[in-house]
Amino acid sequence: MMYYRPLVRHGETRPEGALPLAGGSLWFSEVELLSREAPPRIVPVGLVPAEVRHRLTFRRAAIAGLDMTRPKIMGILNATPDSFSDGGRHIGVAAGVEAAQRMVAEGADMLDIGGESTRPGAAFVPEEEEIARTIPVIAAIRATSDVPISIDTRKAAVAMDALEAGAQLVNDVSGFTYDAALAPLAAQAGAPVCVMHSQGDPETMQKDPRYDHVLLDVYDYLEKQVDRLEATGILRDQIVVDPGIGFGKTQAHNLSLIKGLSLFHGLGCPILLGVSRKRFIGDIGQEPQADKRAPGSIAVALAGVAKGVQMLRVHDVAETAQALRLWQATR
Repeated sequence: MMYYRPLVRHGETRPEGALPLAGGSLWFSEVELLSREAPPRIVPVGLVPAEVRHRLTFRRAAIAGLDMTRPKIMGILNATPDSFSDGGRHIGVAAGVEAAQRMVAEGADMLDIGGESTRPGAAFVPEEEEIARTIPVIAAIRATSDVPISIDTRKAAVAMDALEAGAQLVNDVSGFTYDAALAPLAAQAGAPVCVMHSQGDPETMQKDPRYDHVLLDVYDYLEKQVDRLEATGILRDQIVVDPGIGFGKTQAHNLSLIKGLSLFHGLGCPILLGVSRKRFIGDIGQEPQADKRAPGSIAVALAGVAKGVQMLRVHDVAETAQALRLWQATR
């Protein structure tokens, strides 16, 4: 099997035959051919099959009302006591609403609200507790704001209550493998979804994760899950894919995925990149304290934007928004 990774470029001057990436302002005129049997090689876009070219180039549909031709910022709002960098800061309705208002003012295009920590080693949270942590916050935000809201959950009961309270997108870190009822629920509700790759669950995922070829293995997994979600009744253009940086991956795995991110455009879906404050950023950037990793997080986020990523899931909204405005201005 061949895989086609567009070599993404920017700028107004383009070579003859260059194609737009995902309907946006970035473009490519060459692709890297990847396979499990042969070394990589670079070929012109003219040698790419028509179906693959279509998936790489067509304009992505709006997600929860957000235009996917320009990168969007998803602000992280963890209503948990034990998330790795902000646990305990947003517990309760008042704290959650205050954080939401601040992030929207700082430039968040969407809020991602979760009630179960997914940090390495995190314990399972019963759905009743997850509902109690998240639903009142979602309802209170929706009462005063029309900002798009994502519910970060792997449980159908939580997602159902969240959608009824005003959430619009279901973001499942298990890739819709944990609860068989979740995908049909999203399909019935007509809600867009984000499907993420993870090897193992939060309690075990960092215990010696291994891959044959991490970039291609993650691509194959996401392709299979996108096809399954489509079969459930969710439109492909309403599916966001997330390679799951830090979820069952070593530092080397994470870097390989980030370097090869543009491969995932071949799925024909918007790409979400969630790297904010993660451990590999602290290790490489030599910053042990998670809430001081904004510079490293922004550096990786912009590397993703340069490869055409449509969504950035971040803690540091104001700093990321400022960096993104400058990145766009210089291009």
